[in-house]
Amino acid sequence: MEHLGSRKLETERLIMRAFVPEDARPMFRNWANDPEVTRFLTWPTHTSEEVTSKVVASWVEKNSDPASYQWAIIWKETMEPIGSISVVTWREEVGEAQVGYCIGKEWWHRGITTECFSEVIRFLFREVGVNRIFAQHDANNPHSGMVMKKCGLRYEGLLRQAGRNNQGICDMRVYGILRGDYEAEQGKSAGK
Repeated sequence: MEHLGSRKLETERLIMRAFVPEDARPMFRNWANDPEVTRFLTWPTHTSEEVTSKVVASWVEKNSDPASYQWAIIWKETMEPIGSISVVTWREEVGEAQVGYCIGKEWWHRGITTECFSEVIRFLFREVGVNRIFAQHDANNPHSGMVMKKCGLRYEGLLRQAGRNNQGICDMRVYGILRGDYEAEQGKSAGK
């Protein structure tokens, strides 16, 4: 693997880029202060913009670390952050990355998270050289699992009472994709 950090990525409707301090206000407004958005997340709903500013500052500090991948999801229509996507954990010895994402409620059910995650998957496999990508979600949050499936991840199993989020201890559904599977699927798509 060759770590490249939170390089700017772009899709038809989105830009993914490293966070900057000015992202705190729209992050607080667009998703971090919404208990419905944070319901299945591991961090609490932000109670003030000051809390969000501290979180963003901690991410900005890591921008120079090539092994840190924390992107703001920018909606091109407004050019402001509407969510985030990141590599949550690494297992270097097997080339594995766990990805997590969050998006503001106003942008749910529009294919935005799928569009974003698909580009991050491409980047991690093709440019960073990751071997395996996985993601997991609370079993009571099936919409997150649908995003994973649409991005080509396969259901790998249920981890009973293996997670904890704002709902308490929860069962986690795990989805994964290997670089070989991704390349084979891309080859099929190119041949059509």
